[in-house]
Amino acid sequence: MDYCLFQCHSETVDADVVGYTGTPQNPRVLAVRLPDGRRVMSQRLTPVLSAQARAHLKQSGPGRHARTDTGERYTTTAAGLVVEVEAGTTRHAVVTVSRVR
Repeated sequence: MDYCLFQCHSETVDADVVGYTGTPQNPRVLAVRLPDGRRVMSQRLTPVLSAQARAHLKQSGPGRHARTDTGERYTTTAAGLVVEVEAGTTRHAVVTVSRVR
């Protein structure tokens, strides 16, 4: 029997990357805009996903500081990077990047 202990309800959606934490050479977390317009932070990126996001972030030039809807700080990036995420459907978004589009 499979038990869901932490996050039972999630859906896979495409999200626009609006920023990141870390450096352009080593992004740790992505700030994404979900289809409903909420800006939230993803879970920590795997090394493979971080490397895939790196090329876009380095090309987008210096960003500015911004905050998610809940006040978390991130550095903005140019539009154009889309990621597939698993987004929890509960009140508190838990967003995990599964791949870079």
